[in-house]
Amino acid sequence: MPLTFTFDPAVTPDLRDGILDLWADVSNAGGAVGFVPPVTPEDVRPWLTRHFASMAEGQVRLLVGHDEEGRVAATAFLTLNTHHLMTHWLWLYTVMVHPRHQGKGYGRDLLAAAADAARGLAGIEAIRLTCRGGLGLERFYESCGYKEVGRIPGAIRVAPGDDRDDIIMLLPLA
Repeated sequence: MPLTFTFDPAVTPDLRDGILDLWADVSNAGGAVGFVPPVTPEDVRPWLTRHFASMAEGQVRLLVGHDEEGRVAATAFLTLNTHHLMTHWLWLYTVMVHPRHQGKGYGRDLLAAAADAARGLAGIEAIRLTCRGGLGLERFYESCGYKEVGRIPGAIRVAPGDDRDDIIMLLPLA
């Protein structure tokens, strides 16, 4: 059964808790979403709070996918640029699909919904994202239409002696 996506949902305690659980579960399953395991929802809370504050300021928009049971199953944060020479593209951050839903095509569905949401924003012509090297994520994003446009070797340190490339991907929306 496909996910149901909502762009700019109302932030409720259930949504907040669902995103906290999702973020911790994805991180603990090895997902490259800003943490390395082990992670608890409380470890994630300050980061989610920052996203919510940016949403309240109108700088960040949330796309959330719920599964057939109504649980938060996927998210992506669309972040607008504040620099006046870069307002024609946005960043896609914290792209997550719950591990229990991996392999069902929901990642592709999430990226398609994010592209549709971005197309609905005035003046947005492209989406940029970064992903952590060493996990093959760039191949997944390429299969969804993104192109690698840059790579910073060793920019992400996940542990002492374990540096990963920061890979910059771009999806033109035209």
